[in-house]
Amino acid sequence: MTEPVEMGTETAWRSDRVLDARGLACPLPVLKARKLMAGMAEGKRLLVEATDPMAAIDIPHLCQQDGHRLVRQDRSGAGDAALLRFLIERGPAVSEA
Repeated sequence: MTEPVEMGTETAWRSDRVLDARGLACPLPVLKARKLMAGMAEGKRLLVEATDPMAAIDIPHLCQQDGHRLVRQDRSGAGDAALLRFLIERGPAVSEA
């Protein structure tokens, strides 16, 4: 994962869209993220905020599988109060054969 050069928090988490997936259980955060990413242009960024611990596995896997770039991820809080944030950059569209 590539970390941005020293920037203010607001700039480091700049996104074009935000998905509030807090309170949603697996697999909904990743399914909703995939649907939003499909409608975005290459290079646009989606910020996903989730509370489901499985998102820590599912979102990076989504990026790898669909060709997007996980720009950064963060976890704040602990236990059931933990907030997971992921900044995803849309990769190139894959043409179907």
